[in-house]
Amino acid sequence: MFANIYVGLVHYPVYDRKHKTVCTSITNLDLHDIARSCKTYGIMNFFVINPQESQKQIFIRLKKFWKSDFAKSYNIDRFDAFDIIEFVPDISSAKVWIQKKFNRQPIVISTSARKTIGSLKYQEVRDIISKSYPKLILFGTGDGLTDEVINQSNFHLQNISGVESYNHLSVRSAVAVTLDRLISEYE
Repeated sequence: MFANIYVGLVHYPVYDRKHKTVCTSITNLDLHDIARSCKTYGIMNFFVINPQESQKQIFIRLKKFWKSDFAKSYNIDRFDAFDIIEFVPDISSAKVWIQKKFNRQPIVISTSARKTIGSLKYQEVRDIISKSYPKLILFGTGDGLTDEVINQSNFHLQNISGVESYNHLSVRSAVAVTLDRLISEYE
């Protein structure tokens, strides 16, 4: 039912706690956990979006290790999950990568922990992602995607609301919850 969905983990441009635009660093846990969630829910590719060459080198070393024979024998699930990860310097590069595959620009859906006017409910986004055209769902690191990224997206998904006023999930958890709400067959 759901196909041609991509996930992007944006490290730039994102906000820090003081609402300044910054570039965050990749983390090993984000790569593993998000890749495993993406693989579980049939995501085509998981883009790590970071413009810094030093971060790309860290990513290459991590991927080289997790695609090694040792890693394969140590943890086949992590080995397999790393197949879908791609490193790109910016959101535009992820969109171009997808466009080359489909000969069509993807629909971009942004997410945020903060409430945003005009956000779509999960069911509305489920209807959008059930179509065959490519979709790119963006998640922000740090204190979330900048307003510019959100405003340039085709759609924005409502924030995840828990049962308490506390609202500070790790991005790894947010990706897992979002993919489950959007893709799982539940009634």
